[in-house]
Amino acid sequence: MPLKTHGEEKFKKGGLLSGPAEWEALRLEHRRVEPGPQGCVTPECNEYVYILSGVTTVKRTGDGQTQEAVARPGTSWLVPAGTHETFLRTDGNVELLVAYLPSTLLEHSALADYDIDPDRAQLAYAGGFSDPVLSQIGLSLRTLVGRETPQPTDRLFADGLRMALAAHLLGNYGVDRWPRSARAPSLDIKRLRRVIEMIEARLADDISLADLAAEACLSPFHFSRLFQEATGLSPHRYVMERRIQAAQKMLLSTESTLADIAIDTGFGSQANFTRAFRKFTGATPGRFRELPMR
Repeated sequence: MPLKTHGEEKFKKGGLLSGPAEWEALRLEHRRVEPGPQGCVTPECNEYVYILSGVTTVKRTGDGQTQEAVARPGTSWLVPAGTHETFLRTDGNVELLVAYLPSTLLEHSALADYDIDPDRAQLAYAGGFSDPVLSQIGLSLRTLVGRETPQPTDRLFADGLRMALAAHLLGNYGVDRWPRSARAPSLDIKRLRRVIEMIEARLADDISLADLAAEACLSPFHFSRLFQEATGLSPHRYVMERRIQAAQKMLLSTESTLADIAIDTGFGSQANFTRAFRKFTGATPGRFRELPMR
């Protein structure tokens, strides 16, 4: 039986960018979300959102928990089944992948097989976090949406990714592992967003710490400390991860040469690109492009 999803009711500003992909225990939607108030629902299934492009501030309240964070490429957002959301607003344009999963991520028999307590298999209402594993899964799921010619193996690939996603979420983002109220970042949300938008606009350029600090109207020393508090990453690491994520997306969705991708993502040369890509992902760009994700 197909999952009972709620995309049209919730994401009122924007729309689908392609037809959805759907199987028995997984539905994928590629969406554009525009600024403004969104719909509030109490989902019957688990909702996982991965940001593909764009930047927006997300303000939301679910089950009495109020959150405000910047949604940027590579960040993930969770709404567990049964969460009563009462407020949701965005102020920027973003492209995202929405994955709907069953209210019980894995069947009770499967939970028992892996010695997982069903009472603890509850996801947290969490958002705005970066996770390299989820980025890899999110980009791989994206390749299954909007295909002109679906492949006979798509269901097998989707089932594998669904299991990997469920296992990673259960292992890392359960209610017993995620803090219910995180301390607000010292770098205020407006400055953080300005800096992130600058990075997105200039990924192909040489971006210095001084440039970023100036955008936040702070000294480089104070900016670096506050940025790391807000994102969990140093400014340099953040820029490198965004370049790698942009390169991964191009490798999976375009036929651009490695040299062109290196220039377009700010690495300057194919040699620098290959070296950095291998360091961050464990594979060369060429090998990554050959993996069965397309």
